[in-house]
Amino acid sequence: MKFASRTGRIAPFYVMECAKAAAELARSPACRDEPMIYLNIGEPDFTAPPLVREAAERCLRDGRTQYTDALGLLPLRERISAWYAQRFGVEVPARRIVLTAGASGALQLACLALVEPGDEILMPDPSYPCNRHFVSAAEGRGVMVPSGPEQRFQLSAAAVEAAWTERTRGVLLASPSNPTGTSIAPDEMRRIVAQVRSRGGVTIVDEIYLGLSYDEAFGVGALTHSDDVVTINNFSKYFSMTGWRLGWMVVPEPMVAVVEKLAQNLYICPSTVAQHAALACFEPESLAEYERRRAEFRARRDFLVPALNRLGLTVPVMPDGAFYAWADCSAFATDSWDHAFELMHRAHLAITPGRDFGQADTKRYLRLSYATAMAQLEEAVARLQRCL
Repeated sequence: MKFASRTGRIAPFYVMECAKAAAELARSPACRDEPMIYLNIGEPDFTAPPLVREAAERCLRDGRTQYTDALGLLPLRERISAWYAQRFGVEVPARRIVLTAGASGALQLACLALVEPGDEILMPDPSYPCNRHFVSAAEGRGVMVPSGPEQRFQLSAAAVEAAWTERTRGVLLASPSNPTGTSIAPDEMRRIVAQVRSRGGVTIVDEIYLGLSYDEAFGVGALTHSDDVVTINNFSKYFSMTGWRLGWMVVPEPMVAVVEKLAQNLYICPSTVAQHAALACFEPESLAEYERRRAEFRARRDFLVPALNRLGLTVPVMPDGAFYAWADCSAFATDSWDHAFELMHRAHLAITPGRDFGQADTKRYLRLSYATAMAQLEEAVARLQRCL
């Protein structure tokens, strides 16, 4: 069977390959007395809170399961708009908010709307691997710009200027970032946006972890700097609705009709049940629960990162958001891929090696997710201490 050439430009998702190996080992007799601890997947251990689950049940019970508009339910877009004003102090009209099939659906729509064949999109190295693959699927090319700890593992305006060529269409950033949990400082983001705009380019910012910011100096969205930025968000991380596959994007006014046309053809609409359920995310009771969970994630970070540093798995930059620690394991191994599998077998810890996230020194890093209970993290540190 002959496959489209674009499929050859999509690399395997090694995070999931490691997850499969860990799951297989977890089922074996070797893990009978010491079960596998999973620090590899970026999925909150919290699930949708009661009001959200109840809203989904009502939706099913009342038979409200027909298609919605391709842009999504207007009441939900209005609640997202109000949340931006309340949480971030920025006015985002509901008409510029497009509900999508997760952040992945939003990124696909953004790339198809903005990227021509042969266009290049700059992004930091390291960064979430699927982001560059969305660009590839739109016949463009993601250009990974080495971004070390001195830059908080993020692009800077100077790096954008230096890497820009005649083929560059724009930048795709993530703040806070997966895998590092670091954000772009607001002043630097403002400079990047201005740099890209001056060259007639586009700025796309993945903000799916913005709700899980722990430092007021960084928890500022890109929309505070300009209306021409395209931002991506979802209900998976802060709102704990991973399997519901619902996200949104905020786009400039002229882009709404273009994205709507694409969404109509590619998706028809996001999940109707998920949209009705998500309305309850913005009830005061739900928001209070989400803030309690954010404080719990921060407490986990404040336990895990110092513990890793003491063990020699140095985290060069303190994560200010999300739930990841990007730890340097070069004191113990030359390749984090081998080291991750060694820890999987010796300590029954599932940890993600850096291979997925780029090529700029990523062999020396492991990504540990602290989206799991504190007791599990404490046991994981004890096992690491025993092995290292």
